[in-house]
Amino acid sequence: MPKKGKKAKAPLSDEEQLLLFQQKMLAEEEMAKKKERLLSQFLKDKLAKEEHNSALNLNKINTQWRTVLREIKTRELHKDIEILSQTFERVVDCKNSVIKSLAKDLSEAEEQYAHALRSHLHNIDQLLALQRCRLSLLEESYNRELEALTKEFETERKTIIDQHEKEIHYLQDVFMAMEQNYIDSEYESKLEFQSMWDDLKNKNLEEKHFLRLQLENVVEDLWRRFQDALKNYTDATEDRKVAFETLKVKDEKSSKEIEAQMKKIQRLQDSIIILKGKIMVHSRESEEQNQYIRDDKELVHVQLRKLKAQRTQAREISQENLVKLTLESNATIKALRKIVDKGEKILKLAEICRKFETEEEKVLPFYSSTLTPEEQEEIEDITSEEFTEELAKVIADYTGLENFWKRYNKVKLEQLSLQHRRAQLLEINRKLREMLKQYLDGISVSDEVLSQLNPLFVVNHRSNLPQSLSLPTTQPGDKKPPTTYNIIEAAHVIPHIL
Repeated sequence: MPKKGKKAKAPLSDEEQLLLFQQKMLAEEEMAKKKERLLSQFLKDKLAKEEHNSALNLNKINTQWRTVLREIKTRELHKDIEILSQTFERVVDCKNSVIKSLAKDLSEAEEQYAHALRSHLHNIDQLLALQRCRLSLLEESYNRELEALTKEFETERKTIIDQHEKEIHYLQDVFMAMEQNYIDSEYESKLEFQSMWDDLKNKNLEEKHFLRLQLENVVEDLWRRFQDALKNYTDATEDRKVAFETLKVKDEKSSKEIEAQMKKIQRLQDSIIILKGKIMVHSRESEEQNQYIRDDKELVHVQLRKLKAQRTQAREISQENLVKLTLESNATIKALRKIVDKGEKILKLAEICRKFETEEEKVLPFYSSTLTPEEQEEIEDITSEEFTEELAKVIADYTGLENFWKRYNKVKLEQLSLQHRRAQLLEINRKLREMLKQYLDGISVSDEVLSQLNPLFVVNHRSNLPQSLSLPTTQPGDKKPPTTYNIIEAAHVIPHIL
């Protein structure tokens, strides 16, 4: 029996091939997606691992960097502490020197005060001794004058008493004679008065009888009117009546006092008459004394006018001196205020400048002199010969500012060097700007640029820059011609400069 052969595959139709191709494509896509997922998962794991490692390494680097920074910071702090300790020691030394100088000034001031106190006490003792001597002399002169005055008073008293007794005896005799004359005249006047009184009495009785008859009617009428007026008056003047009664009592008392005073005045007038006679006697005696006193008074007035003139002159001189002193004191106060303001400004500037001091300046604020001892001695000899004595004294007062002038000169030299360096840098900057401008003009194209000379425009290996012409011979008075420079591109010059 013949072998059965394999069945030949039937050819696939187009639809089947399309389906098969789609299945293959789907399988490939799934495989590709699976590979992408695996790859993405691998990359994610690797990224997480790398992130973990990078974070760990970053922490390690940070820790090591912190240790390095700590070491650097500690070294810097040690340096700052050393600098601060040196500055602190320098400040302490300055303060100690200031304290020593102040203590020395205080001791000198105490010595001066003790010396002034001793001299003042000595002067006071001398003044007290002089005053005691003067008082003793004045007391002696006072006692002498007192004894002389007492003696003069006693003699004058005796003379006055004797004269008074004589005048009393004389007045008694005069009084007896006047009293006898008065008794005689009184008897005669009484007789005459009695006769005249009788005549008048008879005449008055007649007139009184006639008038009584005439006035009775008038009195009755007036009595009625008077009663009415009295009633009205008493009603209106009750208060005044009481006041009148009190005033009447006072008036009676006053009249009694007046009578007593009149009697007293009479006695005083009698004594005045007696004393006037005495005054006339004494006035003649005292006239000479008054004339002598007037002469002394004139002399005293002359001396007083002289003393007043001297006092006014001294007062004017003292006033002028006071005005000058006030003006000078005001000027000195203003000058001292300006000096104080200037000193405060200098101290403020010093505090501001201290912030900008370098470490070397903080440690060594004053540079040492670069001169040798021999040169220093020669300079001192020359300055001592040239300066006069007054100028040398003034310069000696300002020897304490030597360190200040050192620092000032150092700063001034640094300022001049910085100004010189700034001028050089400005010149270099100007040249670089010109070179850069030429370069930019060379690489740019415009009508303005083309109208000017371009250093980058080369034709037949020649630039359009002007060639240097042969210089003419210059005369001594002619100006120098402008200097020409070779221009190089800024791209080649800047890397070498920077």
